[in-house]
Amino acid sequence: MSSKRVYVESALNPGAILELPRAAALHLAKVMRVRSGDPLVLFTGDGREFAATVQSVGSRVTAAVGEARSVNRESPLAITLTQCIARGDRMDLIVQKATELGVARIVPVLSRRSVVRLDAAQAQSKAAHWRSIAVNACEQCGRNRLPLIEPPRPLLEHLGAPPTAGPRLLLEPEASATAPGLTVGGAVEIAIGPEGGFDSDELEAFRVSDFAPVRLGPRVLRTETAAIAALAWLQSRFGDLETG
Repeated sequence: MSSKRVYVESALNPGAILELPRAAALHLAKVMRVRSGDPLVLFTGDGREFAATVQSVGSRVTAAVGEARSVNRESPLAITLTQCIARGDRMDLIVQKATELGVARIVPVLSRRSVVRLDAAQAQSKAAHWRSIAVNACEQCGRNRLPLIEPPRPLLEHLGAPPTAGPRLLLEPEASATAPGLTVGGAVEIAIGPEGGFDSDELEAFRVSDFAPVRLGPRVLRTETAAIAALAWLQSRFGDLETG
């Protein structure tokens, strides 16, 4: 049985006894039913993971920290996902699956046709919530680095910021090509629209910001499906998602 993985924010020192974060401790004790002596893997997001052993289980859970090891499960392709915020739990799904698919950075944006509207306090709360989802996804999939999740912002504000390295792609159902000649090196950005799509002014802003429109097949995909499909396509073609 593989060891359970737990993300912690505090520094880890081999030989130390660490009290695990409350949420993780409750999950380990009540759901996973860990016992004293069970193995764990702890990580802090810096690229290393630490072998550990459960020491006590009760009102709190403690673990003995073992030696560190560098385990790189990051993609060689640094993908920025610029995602219009989807309603309900769809955005949670996008963040979870994007993390599992190795995305390096997620930029949640609000477009004119976005159903979701956030004030400053809600935006801050959402960013913290999505980070916790990314943490859980890293615990599950084995990543030892967390993707950067930026605070939600208006789409045009993001397009006016300095661009990321590498090509910039816009997933657009009306695009005339699936980018057969596309060359991607170590980084790429891809933008996914809201349920209603981008309006004409936004599409022009993408063009001015050097986004190349691409499409993935003949069907119109829901925003959460589009994000997952686009990331899988990029990773299989230019990253580390091996297809055979």
